[in-house]
Amino acid sequence: MHKRGIRTKILSVLAAGALLFPAATSCSQKGGESLVLDSEDDLSGLTVSCSAGSYYERKFTSRGDVNVFACNSEADALQAMRQGLADVFVSDEVMLTEEMMERLGVRLALRGSESFPVAFALRKGNDKLKDELNRFLADAPIDEIFSSWLHGTEAPPFEGKEIDDDAEPLRCITALNMEPICYLGENGKWMGADADILQRFAAWSGRPFEMSFQSMGSAVIALQTGQADIVSACLFVTEERKKSVDFSNNYFHCRPGYFVSDKHKGSGASFADRLKMNLVTENRWKLITGGLWETLKITLLAILLGTILGVGVCAAKRSRKKWVREAASLYGSFIAGIPTLVLLLIMFYVVLAETPLSATAVAVVTFSLCFASSAGNIFDTAISSVPKGQTEAGLSLGFTPLKTFNGIVFPQALRKGLPLFAGECVSLLKNTSIVGYIAIQDLTRASDLIRSRTFDAVIPLLIVTILYFILAWIIRKLLNLCLPKK
Repeated sequence: MHKRGIRTKILSVLAAGALLFPAATSCSQKGGESLVLDSEDDLSGLTVSCSAGSYYERKFTSRGDVNVFACNSEADALQAMRQGLADVFVSDEVMLTEEMMERLGVRLALRGSESFPVAFALRKGNDKLKDELNRFLADAPIDEIFSSWLHGTEAPPFEGKEIDDDAEPLRCITALNMEPICYLGENGKWMGADADILQRFAAWSGRPFEMSFQSMGSAVIALQTGQADIVSACLFVTEERKKSVDFSNNYFHCRPGYFVSDKHKGSGASFADRLKMNLVTENRWKLITGGLWETLKITLLAILLGTILGVGVCAAKRSRKKWVREAASLYGSFIAGIPTLVLLLIMFYVVLAETPLSATAVAVVTFSLCFASSAGNIFDTAISSVPKGQTEAGLSLGFTPLKTFNGIVFPQALRKGLPLFAGECVSLLKNTSIVGYIAIQDLTRASDLIRSRTFDAVIPLLIVTILYFILAWIIRKLLNLCLPKK
């Protein structure tokens, strides 16, 4: 009766959540009168949202009369304003099209008085690529390209050189996934003004084109360590940024845009419409399936390799040689003392930067090293929990040490250690959510890409949460099947 009562309560909660969730997620942004801004002086006393590390964050942080709400991305900053966490969202004036503003219920309240040159960022010292890019920009129909993406005019034709498949690809990173500047469109094709220009430059150079999405901080690190050739994000050229990277010649000028909520625009879309927008439109479900495959691949390979290494760590911990035991202890302390994200960045940008290993392979190696330390401790603890008398009894019966371990010690250790091992596998699965920092499109990164296109945080995060839960449940169930029967 007790178990049945618990099940009934759980089902009741799930049913209530299922009924309330569509209603809760169909709510639009907070109401209220739309702000009127005549100049930047009117921002006094207001909260301004912007992306962290941007020019706007530094500008308004220096003003004592404006509160700054810094977010990890432009999409999050816009969502913060729509949810009422900020009064104004500031970004480049071209960041939102009229169609997007109408759908999202926002309007451009003010254009800033400043005008910034926009350029591409390159690694310092890469003068050859910089000269080639500047020559291309000098002759390219930049105004027509921007007009085609901003105003829907016909794009100018272009024919480049024949692509040399053996040539080194032009590795580009965008820190922006927003229409119309640069965004991931249907079937995983990068589109927008910046992407168009860089694809034309790659064709002009006769090189294959590659583009990935990373945060600005990670993109700059990738540029400085040679993992990327060009970074784009409608970047303003500032003296501070020139200290870290080189810039191409200016190809566009842009002013700040101050966006506010507009109660006369936008309508609360139904849950079904939002689900369609996040999954069906532009085949965005492929981002989820692709991210799921990457997450599974990294998790399973890291568990396999980490388990093998963990056996070695366990053997080292139980070695008769003191220096071997101390080395194993030092390895465990080193892994435990470094955040997994920091270790991942060090492995990708420093230790394995010059190797031909892909980002996925680097992630597998990193997580295997972390998992091996934990698995080794679990194996050692599980074996130690079996009384020594069990081993002595087996040997006294004439069993060899190997048969004694396999037939007597191992089954008991497995029963005690497997639940801990399963928990560590689930922790590894969840830790893979950080691989987006090295440009791997896993489940979490897939949700980021969708959110930055649809500005809908709930649906992508809900889908990813459910998938992580299912994967964790499957891992536990599969490992429980390995438990020896009593």
